[in-house]
Amino acid sequence: MADSTTPDPYPLAEPGLWVERVGRTVFPAGTPALFLDRDGTINFDTGYPDDPAEIVLRADIAAAISAANRAGVPVIIVTNQSGIARGYYGWSDFAAVNGRVLELLRADSAFVDMVLACAYHEAGSGPLAAADHPMRKPNPGMLLEAARRLRLDLRRSLIVGDKKADMEAGQRAGLSQGWLVEGQAAVQSSFTIRPWCDRADFDGLLAAIAALGAASGAP
Repeated sequence: MADSTTPDPYPLAEPGLWVERVGRTVFPAGTPALFLDRDGTINFDTGYPDDPAEIVLRADIAAAISAANRAGVPVIIVTNQSGIARGYYGWSDFAAVNGRVLELLRADSAFVDMVLACAYHEAGSGPLAAADHPMRKPNPGMLLEAARRLRLDLRRSLIVGDKKADMEAGQRAGLSQGWLVEGQAAVQSSFTIRPWCDRADFDGLLAAIAALGAASGAP
């Protein structure tokens, strides 16, 4: 197992934060983004996934990402990876699994623009031991970091996830809406949670993504 604190050759902004720019697309300043959790949202969650051979994408997720690609909307993965802090696997295992996720998406003509992963957790050791780290969802740090690097308009962005922590991170980052996989609709002040449980909900998500592109003036 790789040493989880070794920065090379991985794109670690700090010992517990992976920030990977994928592709070379340049987006205009003020563009809204599609944020996605990974495990349980893009791929089925196998419980601390560390084997690329076990990765299976959720139905329709590639279509949602492709819709964002067509609309000129950046697609950003924001994923908690406490398994690294806990010593269950290392950054090398994360890299292999994440590479497989991106590979499967590309095979369905769906492309991700940035991946952020937070390995900090209170059950960790050494530099990865941190309680309530600002980068770990439900804190908004990963979304804010992506916005800083890509000059995004967070207010008009949306997040898709399978946990309340994903929705809370979106709300704290100032997003206006989130889509909860197999969840229920809810309104929290100015942040609206919409469900993604069936085909009608998914059609609504596609419409929301298209609206982001239209608001951005994308072709």
